[in-house]
Amino acid sequence: QVQLVESGGGLVQAGGSLRLSCAASGRTFTRDAMGWFRQAPGKEREFVARISSSGIFKYYQDSVKGRFTISRDNAKSTVFLQMNTLKPEDTAVYYCVAARTDSWDSNSYRVSAYDYWGQGTQVTVSS
Repeated sequence: QVQLVESGGGLVQAGGSLRLSCAASGRTFTRDAMGWFRQAPGKEREFVARISSSGIFKYYQDSVKGRFTISRDNAKSTVFLQMNTLKPEDTAVYYCVAARTDSWDSNSYRVSAYDYWGQGTQVTVSS
């Protein structure tokens, strides 16, 4: 069983940076694709980024491309989300996710594609 715990959220001014971390139980971590979703008040949970088990393949929502970078350290069972040039519209609760199916397809943008979820960490970007 995999458990995910996020950290690193906080309050930052527009244009600033934050680095989110997600610590996993590690039992299947090296075989799982990992990712991040986010949810703002009154909005649906949306896909942010995903990284393959090997760390070679990365996928991003268009709105964060060039600003966010997902990475992982399999030896430490940790996935990261480096967020640069933050904008107020990035404000949301960010959730770490894991998928047992380590292959990208059209369903990978959807909540249902993921098997494990963290509790979330709040990111607030002020203007």
